[in-house]
Amino acid sequence: MLKMPERERAVGMYKDMYLIRQYEETIYYLFLEGIMPGTIHQSHGQEACAVGMIYDLRKEDYILTTHRPAGHDLAKGVSLRSMMCEMFGKAEGCCKGKGGAMHTGDISVGAVTANAIVGGNLPIAAGVALRCKMKKTDNVAVCFFGDGASNEGAFHEALNAAAVWKLPVVYVCENNLYSATTSIKLTCNLKNVAADRGAAYGIPSEVVDGNDVLAVNEAASRAIERARAGEGPTILELKTYRIGGHSRNDACGYRPEEEEKEWFSRDPVRSFRKRLLEENVIGEEELVRIEEGIEAEIEAEVEYAKNSRDPEPESALRDVYWEGGNA
Repeated sequence: MLKMPERERAVGMYKDMYLIRQYEETIYYLFLEGIMPGTIHQSHGQEACAVGMIYDLRKEDYILTTHRPAGHDLAKGVSLRSMMCEMFGKAEGCCKGKGGAMHTGDISVGAVTANAIVGGNLPIAAGVALRCKMKKTDNVAVCFFGDGASNEGAFHEALNAAAVWKLPVVYVCENNLYSATTSIKLTCNLKNVAADRGAAYGIPSEVVDGNDVLAVNEAASRAIERARAGEGPTILELKTYRIGGHSRNDACGYRPEEEEKEWFSRDPVRSFRKRLLEENVIGEEELVRIEEGIEAEIEAEVEYAKNSRDPEPESALRDVYWEGGNA
């Protein structure tokens, strides 16, 4: 077990994880009640992956995410208000109401708009990292993808290019054992579907407990520092588990009960909360106040989003093509 960091840092990580958990639980029920349009792919159970990887990134660093982007975007600093407005299709949404749950992001904080094509963001991440290298900055790109994406051609093409050009990118596989509703064991013979493939491209890799925010953060620090130093890409495979289904209408009937029971007992948010209390990092009363504050903030942003303005119809014709401006 890794040593608990100093209080402010430890509590900060817990706040971020709790915010992600409560945000996603809130929008889940809003969707079920028919109050919110569209659909969602949640990251319940994967909060430690997002927070551990992103906590020490700079604003100028980039993340590239998937059809399950909310946790990554909130951890990177996309505002809660703009995220909630986007869920309601409002003009103040982070993508002006055009993206919805699978296409959130805010380039001003380094969150490249999420890509819902499985594996589609991996070559884009290589391109973002190439830009950082050509601009001679020490910024990095962190690219998230699921276990299923490791079987896509884009995975192999992107990793090969990143390795050859020694690009400052960290490829992060959130291996939750299932590609949508299919066990990864049925589609790949490797134990570690991303990490074990790194050797083919000369990329160092590491397998990490994705439900331990401190373990993820420690591995992230090494990989990010390596990228900043010009030593090229790293693959991190984070072993984790979805608490919910692939999407909001997935009842998870394909998952064994014993498997679910084992993984649910390792809930990253509850586990870290328990450890904070056991090691006297923070008291129960103060922790409850923090949690209640986050819950109240989310409720307030739901009401704000409900009552904010809708996009103008003509806005559908904007941002379709590049209309000029600063390069």
